[in-house]
Amino acid sequence: MTAPWLSVIGIGLSGAEGLSAKARGALASAKTVFGSKRQLELAGVPADRSSVWPTTFAKGLDAVLETRGVPTAVLATNDPMHFGVGASLLKRLDAGEAVVHPQPSAFSLAAARLGWPLVDIHCLSAHGRPLSTVLSHVQPGARLLILSETDQTPRQLANLLQAQGFGGSRLVVLEQIDGPDERIVDMHVDTMSTVAFDPFAVIAVECVAATDTALLPALPGLPDDAFVHDGQLTKREVRAVTIAALAPHPGAVLWDVGAGCGSVAIEWLRAVPQAEAIAFERDAARLDMIHQNTERLGTPRLQVVSGEVPATLADRPAPDAVFHGGAVADPAVFEACWSALKPGGRVVANAVTLEGEAALIERHERFGGDLVRMDISHVTDVGGFRGMRPRMAVMQWRARKTP
Repeated sequence: MTAPWLSVIGIGLSGAEGLSAKARGALASAKTVFGSKRQLELAGVPADRSSVWPTTFAKGLDAVLETRGVPTAVLATNDPMHFGVGASLLKRLDAGEAVVHPQPSAFSLAAARLGWPLVDIHCLSAHGRPLSTVLSHVQPGARLLILSETDQTPRQLANLLQAQGFGGSRLVVLEQIDGPDERIVDMHVDTMSTVAFDPFAVIAVECVAATDTALLPALPGLPDDAFVHDGQLTKREVRAVTIAALAPHPGAVLWDVGAGCGSVAIEWLRAVPQAEAIAFERDAARLDMIHQNTERLGTPRLQVVSGEVPATLADRPAPDAVFHGGAVADPAVFEACWSALKPGGRVVANAVTLEGEAALIERHERFGGDLVRMDISHVTDVGGFRGMRPRMAVMQWRARKTP
């Protein structure tokens, strides 16, 4: 095992006094110490051993790795493994090269101030990612802790919550937490004060929905009108079955081929936030719909690829699951997807046309799996009475690629 040369040290606003004896020893023995200007000052690192982290995060990682084999320390805010630099560094190191010295995270400190059990809280960050990501976690009764990015983040978050029908939510801004200038501002979204906020803060939210707010659960099967669409989308009931068949799990990559308004890829990401998805679509209007829906439904991390398939499929991360919503009958598209699919991966395809059904029947004969037909009916007026009007039947083929 490689001997450790790197120490990743969590530091809070209490500075060097809050460090453990082991962390102080690692800091003292390091030839170079990386960190922000504020962190280096808090730790009392001499100028001749200080290296201020570059503006570009990746350049900082490269600079640390250039010191490989020489005693080095990296300062991080509180817990380096919770939205911190530690996780990024350890992905690029061999086992045993680094030792992490964590402090209580900002989330732990905030939960302690509020009396909230940390296990019941969604811990999120607004740093380096769209704030709309938070929306996929906004549910009645949910508690969120969010690392603020700027002094405007609390107001931007309040605007998002108001627009989603959660104006009655409690919002607490915990500034400079565990430092001498700590301040806690407790308010509600719809009565937000005009005070200025410190950018170094944790924002706590207790989600409260208005009585007329449409609920958008993380479970698959959102109402069709939750999406901006032109009528061509996988309908609610079929979509729920489709996501279940695709079986999302952490780290899994979905290819949504012929994504339309992106409903399947978006529901995949909402179901498992640690999963990934790529939506392939050629129509400009539908591409715009996808982007609108990712912002509305809290999945801005969805990667969207425009252009014609199968050409646009090349050089993409290999999928764990593929959904064919469009181009179902095109053999070239299917062969490209099947070839790229990881061994053990899943393919799900839906068809409503005779040509699409013929293609799915042929694939079922070649590759096995399940072939099912879904017939959904909805209530409608029939004169002075009510009846059930059927929608177009959907044939679904689902199969696994034999390892």
